[in-house]
Amino acid sequence: MTPGRLRLDIDTTRDRLLALGCPYAAEHLDHLLTEAVGEAMAPHVFLDRLLEVEHSGREERRVKTSLKMSGLPIGQTFENFDFAFQPAIERSRIDTLATGAWIRNAETVLMQGPPGVGKTHLSVALGTRAVEMGFSVLYYRFDELMTALKVDAGLPPAQLKRRRYMNMALLIVDELGFEPMTREEASLFFRLVTYRYGRGAILITTNKSIREWTELLAGDEVLATAILDRLLHRAHVLNIKGRSYRLRDLEEALQRAHA
Repeated sequence: MTPGRLRLDIDTTRDRLLALGCPYAAEHLDHLLTEAVGEAMAPHVFLDRLLEVEHSGREERRVKTSLKMSGLPIGQTFENFDFAFQPAIERSRIDTLATGAWIRNAETVLMQGPPGVGKTHLSVALGTRAVEMGFSVLYYRFDELMTALKVDAGLPPAQLKRRRYMNMALLIVDELGFEPMTREEASLFFRLVTYRYGRGAILITTNKSIREWTELLAGDEVLATAILDRLLHRAHVLNIKGRSYRLRDLEEALQRAHA
């Protein structure tokens, strides 16, 4: 077969791949064909490699798009979390959560601890891992979530349940507890928790202990009990204590400045 004819055949195959919605296979076709000829590759092996390239490309695109839509902060992963600095965190429990089983079961993760101990970093890392595993994820700081809930306060149930914070597989609520809720805010939060109970997983980071939630929820003990009853029914509670990462970084910066 002449080089010109081979070129023409490759172009036709590439066009067909593009028409079938396989841009990554089309992009790598030349390279894979060269490998196939050089290695005397069996046809089924070549086809498997071509499909793997397409699958990998699509998966990378899916993860990138899903992370962007999730609102998760960028760059906070398990790989760059300093577990050695925070020995109070049981790595085995984090590894178990990283399997995603609790998300499939629509359970709760409650991370408690003072500011700076790594709650946000771990919650983002778990959210990122969940996206990689194929779960839909939405991240909110609590004040941002409350703004959204207030905007949607008057929606009828049929419209409300279509909101992303209601139907994502995992909702991450970060930094709950820095300001007490008003009665309206507590009621809106109760509506969110009640709807998601048994339907979707929630991860909450807070600087408040469970016994402080009544004060946090406008002093309403009945409402606090109702919310905690749902959140803690099937929950993984992590109490994170220790030094602040931010204070550590500040101390190191000051030491370098005076060295």
